[in-house]
Amino acid sequence: MNYVLRTEKLTKHYGGVHALNDADFFLEPGEHVAVVGDNGAGKSTFVRNITGVEQPTAGRIEFYGQNVAFDSPLDAREAGIETVYQNLALADHLDVPANIFLGREDCIDRIKIPGTSLSIPLGPLSWMRAGAMQSHAEELLARTGVKIPDLNESLAGMSGGQRQCVAIARAAGWGQKLIILDEPTAALGIQETTRVEEIVRGLKQSGIPVIIISHNLRQVFNLVDRIWVFRQGRIVGNRKTSETEPNEIVSMITGLDQGVHENASYI
Repeated sequence: MNYVLRTEKLTKHYGGVHALNDADFFLEPGEHVAVVGDNGAGKSTFVRNITGVEQPTAGRIEFYGQNVAFDSPLDAREAGIETVYQNLALADHLDVPANIFLGREDCIDRIKIPGTSLSIPLGPLSWMRAGAMQSHAEELLARTGVKIPDLNESLAGMSGGQRQCVAIARAAGWGQKLIILDEPTAALGIQETTRVEEIVRGLKQSGIPVIIISHNLRQVFNLVDRIWVFRQGRIVGNRKTSETEPNEIVSMITGLDQGVHENASYI
């Protein structure tokens, strides 16, 4: 099997605290999976280690068949992994195109000499190609199904759902190999949550692999193909969504047999 992402014995210790132990994980091409578990179960540590925010204490990470060791989130981004965190990492004072191209601005750094085929560098100066960035942003939003009435409006004036959609559209534009969504609808209302979920389904149709970290089991069962359960720093199992039910997943999360309402959220 050619995996998008695979970890073997991935481990992270902070001194005497064992936050993640021997995590064996895989993600198949085009697959959408959820990572679930109580607070402190190791979910965030796992994501930080596979995206270069932190370096593992031990273990191996394989990305599209190649062993990788990302030294920073920038390394992971350059490899094709985009992560949308709960704080979104957006610049509220900028408009939509500027946020989509944040850190990747399309700039002119050379100027052509008239009458020749030569060009000279502008040194520390450059001009952003605002028109090209606007067109690319419009194309990207259309492709992901994101509807923003005015792209030139600053994000500070937008709803939480619109801002989340911009963050996901940015990730989809640059992270064609893998997108990681950290609690994508935790702070959203019902209508905005529905819109974000539609966009995630669109990513599925486009064949983009996605990892969703979520406490919302209703959302998990509606969106993903497979559920990975973390408990006390370990992966205690995974189940195909079509072959399990919320009761079993809650039992794995807690280590206890207990009932659960289908719309329950675990925070």
